[in-house]
Amino acid sequence: MINRDRLVSTFLKLVQIDSPSGQEAEIARHLMAELRSLGLTVERDATGNVIARLAGVGPPILLSAHMDTVGPGRGVKPALKDGIITSDGTTILGADDKSGVVVILEVLRVLVEQDLPHPPLEVALTVSEEQGLTGAKGLDLTTLRAGEGIVLDSGGEIGTVVVSAPSHDKIGAVVHGKAAHAGGEPEKGINAIVVASEAIAAMPLGRIDEETTANVGRIQGGTATNIVPDRVEIAGEARSHDERKLEAQVQAMTEALEKAATRHGATVDLDVERSYSTFKLSEEEGIVRRAMAAARNLGLTPALVPSGGGSDANILNAGGITAINVSTGMEKVHTTEERIAVADLVKCAELLLAILGLEVGG
Repeated sequence: MINRDRLVSTFLKLVQIDSPSGQEAEIARHLMAELRSLGLTVERDATGNVIARLAGVGPPILLSAHMDTVGPGRGVKPALKDGIITSDGTTILGADDKSGVVVILEVLRVLVEQDLPHPPLEVALTVSEEQGLTGAKGLDLTTLRAGEGIVLDSGGEIGTVVVSAPSHDKIGAVVHGKAAHAGGEPEKGINAIVVASEAIAAMPLGRIDEETTANVGRIQGGTATNIVPDRVEIAGEARSHDERKLEAQVQAMTEALEKAATRHGATVDLDVERSYSTFKLSEEEGIVRRAMAAARNLGLTPALVPSGGGSDANILNAGGITAINVSTGMEKVHTTEERIAVADLVKCAELLLAILGLEVGG
């Protein structure tokens, strides 16, 4: 039912269209033309997301993937060897998430060309997912009818379904010390780097527990070695599947900054921003049950797993659309060793057809 050669050819074409976050116009135009050729109604919303609709019978379902990629992602030269697609090693491949895009496109082609019965389908191909789920946040969910969704944007064996993901808070801080000549009168200064260093050293970071992680990923400040630095900027994050744990973790990190500043007579400006909120789906949710049944019918082993990161599924669930995140088989994403097996692309497309209620042979 799935056209393997067409699926691979389309994937190879898509990964060669540069689409770094915020620069998805070219791939959006290409995909809009492809979707219109299949008879879908297509539009691009104010955020830049591509929204398409295909009429059907029954409760509508949303299919979603993101168009943007991380760097280095320009000039991708894909290679196919022994059933595995990679880049040439100088860039990422872009399977994250053009594998999800191509699976959706192939499934739509099969449904239309073979005139198969299916539910009404809404398609959301989002922008800037890699920059804090920006595209999904810009979706006007009131224009969508679907109460359930399938996001194709995770890894693992085919049949893996992400049913929970953490909340994520971004933590920004600016430490204000006092400048002074480092050789002539250092005692008159307040070293903002020292304050920041002591604060970070006091923070619980890394794997806090099975549900919670934290990190400081950026610190910058100072102007010269002979000047006591009076300003340092810090950027960090905390994530947890438990809101109380997340609140406690953020408090521990911000208190460490405040206490270090007080000890040294410095001040600190703090900014905590919610990036996205947690979701957790049970096995009893309709879309979860259908995904598990579809996997078993294809001889796959369904696996319901939590994720340590966020995806557009976080935003959809928060907006009232019960959405799972299905593996496309992508591996080593966000690295120049990224890869995906052709067999997994085919199996993922077959799985999506099966979740939509189609009987898939083999």
